[in-house]
Amino acid sequence: MSTILIKNVVVDGESRDIYIKNGTIRRIGVDICIDADTVLDGGGKTVMPAFVNMHTHSGMTLFRGICEDMPLKQWLDAVWKAETVLDDEFIYWGTRLACLEMIKTGTAAFADMYWSIDKAAEAVRDSGMRALLTYCFLDGGDSGKQRIQREECGRMYAISRDWPSRIQFGVSVHAHYTVSDGNMLWAADFARKHSLLIHTHISETCAENETHLARYGISPTARLHSMGLLGRDVIAAHTLWLSDEDVRMLGDSGTTVVHNVNSNLKLASGYRFRYNELRDAGANVTMGTDGAGSSNNLDLRESLKTAALVQKAWREDPAALPLDELLAMGTVNGAKALRLRSGVVEEGALADLILVDTDSPFFIPAHNFKANFIYAANSSCIDTLICDGRVLMRGGKVEGEDAVLSNAKEQASRFVERIKKL
Repeated sequence: MSTILIKNVVVDGESRDIYIKNGTIRRIGVDICIDADTVLDGGGKTVMPAFVNMHTHSGMTLFRGICEDMPLKQWLDAVWKAETVLDDEFIYWGTRLACLEMIKTGTAAFADMYWSIDKAAEAVRDSGMRALLTYCFLDGGDSGKQRIQREECGRMYAISRDWPSRIQFGVSVHAHYTVSDGNMLWAADFARKHSLLIHTHISETCAENETHLARYGISPTARLHSMGLLGRDVIAAHTLWLSDEDVRMLGDSGTTVVHNVNSNLKLASGYRFRYNELRDAGANVTMGTDGAGSSNNLDLRESLKTAALVQKAWREDPAALPLDELLAMGTVNGAKALRLRSGVVEEGALADLILVDTDSPFFIPAHNFKANFIYAANSSCIDTLICDGRVLMRGGKVEGEDAVLSNAKEQASRFVERIKKL
């Protein structure tokens, strides 16, 4: 694997050199003199850990803008209908487009829940990113689908053994209201047998919670807890409508929760994400964009800004969600959930890094880099992205991006033509 030397980049307010070998930060110091395959000029730039997007549906970039101004249930019905026209080409190029967008906005790793993950894995492999790709169980209580999905999951797991090490296989339980109890338990057992991560949606809307309470007499979180479906190997997306007891169970179990603020706001699902309570209870609190079909973009920096502003507003506390904790949600907390030694800029960590161009009006005056990065700038300030020992973006350009855009446009047109025939 190649070596990279970054010269004169700002690390924690000081000019430093960073030497990267085999995808790992080997040295951080002053005037490092080592031959490297790639030398990057860090002048006028600040280094940060790259983002980790902990919940998205990457292939849905081709759905961007087709299901607007709808609440979640209506949106899901429209999406599920549109998904009947998907094929492998749609998934591959939709995922390549998602990867391109995430790289351009500073994300090096993501947790995904979507279909045809063998094609998604090809797209992630070709992009150079890291990903957790999960086989998604969604059977609607159909016994025939239950059997088929179990077989498919096993087959996809076998195929995944040939994936690059930066791409993990996991299991998704789409939601407690779309998957039978039998398949939820089977999926969790399969995942734990093979030391895999489990991805699911929990308590995204008030209506979801009320329906569940009426049927079972307990919250979705409580029922999943009773079934053994919480834990440090579980990634729970949304977790928006939570009681104090729900928060306690998520914290005690060490479950990773994912805040998807832009999607929640746009679908009018809610806004009172209980960050302080979940953090204090012991949950691992992370950040996601959700899919482009609902949030419209995969820009995690933008999501972080929105999350902080909304927390401050609904709590009526300008000190809510301070910058260090906010950035941890988008970096090291996600890395921890994905079992990665990254999300930090230090020797021995994986070199999943971004270089932020601070030679712009957004960073003047330079009183507080983190505040400027989140509240003043936009993601176009991200100049360079490094992942797994490779420079995936340099000077704001990604190798092969024109071909990705051209093919994605072609697939989007084909997608629209197919939808018209439904």
